[in-house]
Amino acid sequence: MMSEFINVQINKTNLDTYPVRTSILKSLTYALKGFKGELLDVGCGKMPYRGFIMENSQVENYTGLDIETALVYDAGMKPDVTWDGVTMPMDSARFDCALATEVLEHCPEPETVLKEIYRVLKPDGILFFTVPFLWNLHEVPHDEYRYTPFALQRHLKNSGFVIVELKPTGGWHASMAQMLGLWVRRSPMPKKKRNLLSSLLLPVIKYLLKLDKPNNVTFKDGQMITGLYGIVKKPNE
Repeated sequence: MMSEFINVQINKTNLDTYPVRTSILKSLTYALKGFKGELLDVGCGKMPYRGFIMENSQVENYTGLDIETALVYDAGMKPDVTWDGVTMPMDSARFDCALATEVLEHCPEPETVLKEIYRVLKPDGILFFTVPFLWNLHEVPHDEYRYTPFALQRHLKNSGFVIVELKPTGGWHASMAQMLGLWVRRSPMPKKKRNLLSSLLLPVIKYLLKLDKPNNVTFKDGQMITGLYGIVKKPNE
């Protein structure tokens, strides 16, 4: 297991990534009950959740798929299959489930990707995904979108999926914690100042995350969210 994604312990050096990593893991853990058989990890990167999924679900075979021009996070970890972003080199109705964590915000044409995932899933197959809402520019210039739940609903339905769940990964308190973490760890400042402020903000961020109740969040006017996760299904037609 990769401790920076799975066994994450908050400290003054990971205040930027801790909120998002823990919220993704929490939502993934919840979704595992629907994972089985053949799984496709879309935009897999270094496949940080592979071991966790294989050990805690009914998945029997895990295939990592990434774009041919993907950023290399780990030279020792290569995708099992690459694709051109248009057509996945796989048979239709091959996979029982699919995973796409923090991927759709990098897709210029998200429905192209979603429709391909739909194609390679079996009927009743599920897709679990996460997307950020409150996050800094990253992997520029390939940082395309920050989705609202309403835009995601439209893209998913246009691609054929039935939405099972679409929920926030965090509300107002987590949003404040995430912004403080990003500011103190990523904004320009002297190293001594960063270390001091990180130590001071550590208990504040822990407290804010403890207060956050994302399950109580509704998508209403004025609501703040950190990101979204979804579980969608290819209907058995």
